Amino acid sequence: MIAAMNFANIQTFLKIVQTGNLIRASEALNVTQSTVTARLKGLEDELGQTLLHRQKSGAELTAAGFRFKRYAESISDLWRLAKRETSLPSNIEAVFNFGCHMDLWPGLGRKIFDQMYLGRPKIGLSVWPGDQVELDRWLGTGLIDAALTYQPVAHENQTIHDLHMEKLVLVTTRFGSPMRFDPLYVYVHAGEDFARKHAAAYADADIAKVNFACAVWALDHLLEHDGSAYLPERLAEPHMATGRLHIVPDAPVFTRNVYLVMNNAAAANWSDLPALAKRLVGQA
Repeated sequence: MIAAMNFANIQTFLKIVQTGNLIRASEALNVTQSTVTARLKGLEDELGQTLLHRQKSGAELTAAGFRFKRYAESISDLWRLAKRETSLPSNIEAVFNFGCHMDLWPGLGRKIFDQMYLGRPKIGLSVWPGDQVELDRWLGTGLIDAALTYQPVAHENQTIHDLHMEKLVLVTTRFGSPMRFDPLYVYVHAGEDFARKHAAAYADADIAKVNFACAVWALDHLLEHDGSAYLPERLAEPHMATGRLHIVPDAPVFTRNVYLVMNNAAAANWSDLPALAKRLVGQA
């Protein structure tokens, strides 16, 4: 499919989506607008679908365009990866492509990276931070070899390693703040299981004014503006040690599982990775 479909057409389609119209896409690509129009038409003819509604106000994705966009992004990512890996320096034997949930980088993600960096000097390292949807897509397309994540989706040709269970604790910057009805409470999205249990435990609570999908960002917010939130205990511990954060007494404690997902095609090159990850969390 990629051979039949001019790669420039795919890049042009993504640039139109990014910029919002054909004129800005032509300027960004340094080609004429007629070239952009011809590339888009060629792509749509190849697929047999209209990908974009062209209007004076700009270009909007059709339903087919929405579906194709994620594949176009994967093709573009893989192309960049292929170019980088085929032009490796002579002293590099391979590249390890590591995906990591943003909340897992401080701690285990960084430890895995450090061990690979220090222990295997002849490999290159490429780290891809992302959310659950992005990590799953990158694993499916082969863009990454392994992912450190919270909620893996089981796919053929992938192996899931259960690493450990981390605690989510309610912490506050103000000693003695209430467990319920804190006007500065920040809700941190920590998966569907946490959402259900949190809703049951705090059924009488108001909706939080501030929400974060990333615990690291939520922690930064607390330290700058004060408040309370459920955070991974490992993130909160350094700040509890300095007295900047405090555990809220008697608050429910929740848990969240951490997993390492590996593409089986890449597992032969990194067969020691699951044991390394388990050793780093004390489960040798």
